[in-house]
Amino acid sequence: MFIGILYLFLTFLLCFILVHLLKLAYLGINSLKKPPKTEEKPTPKQEPVYYIVEKKRARKANYSDPKEIQFKK
Repeated sequence: MFIGILYLFLTFLLCFILVHLLKLAYLGINSLKKPPKTEEKPTPKQEPVYYIVEKKRARKANYSDPKEIQFKK
């Protein structure tokens, strides 16, 4: 019984280590690859940006009298 649990634990440990080693190897190989060369294209001439500005409206000098609101009961 004890030997079976030991083999099970060792098998799990071996598989766990193997998976992580393969993952690290894959990441290492990917980090060694050089990025593809990109051709530098001349940037197009930037056109000027125009903003539309609206005038603020002046506040009213005087307001009308408040209206009374009645609700139905």
